[in-house]
Amino acid sequence: MSRPPVPPFTEETAALKARAAEDAWNSRDPARVALAYTPNSRWRNRAEFITGRAAIEAFLTRKWARERDYRLIKEVWAHAGNRIAVRFAYEYRDDSGNWFRAYGNENWQFDGAGLMERRIASINEHPIAATDRLFHWPPGARPDGQPGLSEIGL
Repeated sequence: MSRPPVPPFTEETAALKARAAEDAWNSRDPARVALAYTPNSRWRNRAEFITGRAAIEAFLTRKWARERDYRLIKEVWAHAGNRIAVRFAYEYRDDSGNWFRAYGNENWQFDGAGLMERRIASINEHPIAATDRLFHWPPGARPDGQPGLSEIGL
C-alpha cells in the first residue's frame, strides 16, 4: 500500500502530507486515520507508548470519545528526507462542556511508501472560554480559506 506523497519530501510535498494528516484527524474516523501508519508503527503520544495500527485505532477511539467538537490545524515546521516535523493546535470540549486548546509538536518518520512508521508527539493543553475559541468550521476538514496557525497568530 502506498500513501503519496512519498519521501524524500520537498516543501510542497511535506505541506501536502501535513494537510492530508490534518484532514484525516479532523474526520475523527479512527480506522481512516490508522491506515496512514505502517502495521508496526510506533508512537509516543504524551507519556503513552503505542505500537501498531490496531492500538492506534483503539487510542483514537478513546480520544475522540472524550474530546468532542474536535478541530485541528497542523503546520509544517521542518522536513528532511523521510522526516517531517509539524506543530499543531486543536480545540475540543469535554463531556461537561468545558473547552480546551492543545498545542504541540510532532516528529514523523515515513517508510518508502509514504506510511508513517514513527510518530513522537509532545502536547500541552489548557482550558479556554467558549468565547475564546478560534476554530469554528463545521465538523470535518478545515475549509479552504480558513486561516492556518501562522495566520491566526498561534
